[in-house]
Amino acid sequence: MDAQQIADLIRQTIPDARVEVQSDDNTHFAALLVGAAFEGLRPLARHQLVYRALGERMGREIHALSIEAYTPQEWAARSAGSGAR
Repeated sequence: MDAQQIADLIRQTIPDARVEVQSDDNTHFAALLVGAAFEGLRPLARHQLVYRALGERMGREIHALSIEAYTPQEWAARSAGSGAR
């Protein structure tokens, strides 16, 4: 799998989210997600939502995935304080 395939899978489950996935080796990935779907969810529940989107690929084709998941309001506050990514 590559970063684009992972981003597409996440978008199928969380269609309103901004999804950016990066990888240097197509085995270890980093995902930045911003979406209303994360409203009211604790960090663990946000990660679980992403893991559900990827299903059995986690631990198989995807050996490691770092997740940063924000609501639009959290991202706006973070971006205002440190500059947008």
